[in-house]
Amino acid sequence: MISWRGFRDRRAAQNARPRATSRPLVVSRVELGDFTPDLDVYLGLAAYLQLALFESLGRASSIAPSTRAKALTGLVATSTLERHKALLVEIERAGKDASDVMQPHTDVIDDFQHRTGGGDWHETMLATFVGAGLLNDVFSRLAAGLPADYRERVVAALEWNAATDEAEIVAELSLAIGADPKLASRLALWGRRLVGDTLLVARAAISASHESADDERLEPVFTELIAAHTRRMDSLGLTA
Repeated sequence: MISWRGFRDRRAAQNARPRATSRPLVVSRVELGDFTPDLDVYLGLAAYLQLALFESLGRASSIAPSTRAKALTGLVATSTLERHKALLVEIERAGKDASDVMQPHTDVIDDFQHRTGGGDWHETMLATFVGAGLLNDVFSRLAAGLPADYRERVVAALEWNAATDEAEIVAELSLAIGADPKLASRLALWGRRLVGDTLLVARAAISASHESADDERLEPVFTELIAAHTRRMDSLGLTA
């Protein structure tokens, strides 16, 4: 199991080292296509994740603080369900039973949802924006290693309406944060907790069919994911 604390400690150690200022630091992008799980494993994980996110959003709708927030939750839930349905089509195209393909991954995803469900609507929506957003990024990049006749359709399914959903969530949370400074502090703490749990699910997806995906080879990947998490938090004016 990957250690979030280990990543944090290594990152702190790297930040403490003196850096040359004469030229910019260049970081090589690691291609996740080298670690793509087998097709049925990939589709099962991705499809069940979208289903679990849809269920979480359904619960969030019942505790939304306003009619506008409830409407937003419904829109994001609808997009999530459409992504799930599109991935089910790909499972059927592969000649597999959707329930059978998703079942092996229920424990890791359900545990993730239990840890990141949030105590109220704002925490749930931050988890959707930060956690689900990062995992969609991971699965989109992992799709590079899928068979060519699946790759484009799977990426299109994962990215369907995602940018619009994220922009709407940022707009609504920003309004709430602006109206309640205490909420900003609480969500900043919640966001820091979310990243560790999200990295664990990303690690499970990457290593699902690749025992060679050791921490040393994958560290640049997780460095990129942590940077992406920071950018998402920054868009809300929150410290990561």
